Amino acid sequence: MAFNILVVDDSETMRAVIKKTVNMCGIELGTLQEAGNGFEALEIMAEYWVDVVLSDINMPEMGGVELLRTMQGDEVLKKIPLIFISTESSQSRQDEAARLGAAGYIKKPFLPEQIRDILLEVLNKAYAGRMAAEGSASPVDDEDVDF
Repeated sequence: MAFNILVVDDSETMRAVIKKTVNMCGIELGTLQEAGNGFEALEIMAEYWVDVVLSDINMPEMGGVELLRTMQGDEVLKKIPLIFISTESSQSRQDEAARLGAAGYIKKPFLPEQIRDILLEVLNKAYAGRMAAEGSASPVDDEDVDF
């Protein structure tokens, strides 16, 4: 089963690092989209199906918290899990993210294993029914993991 992932970060370099990490996770990917801010992310989600969003918090125009709030206010988008990947490391920020409905929180700088572990946990939780219907116990093939 392939998953469509959207990476949202205002840093092109960070988007490339996250995308490379996701590619190394062994998750069967459908599409791997990217956006530079929350507005661009919403435009992509209006046009393409996305299974999970990996988003920074601090971005110009529309940051990750505003993106999450917008998603939570939409009947379709609120079902898409959002995982924050941010330099914001305070516990209060992480608590706020959880309160708003974030599916996970990864602090930058991160280890590839952190993205893999949280991504797998979120995908397993959010799409367990879909994976069972398609005969897959996990979204990852352990032979495809590069780290």
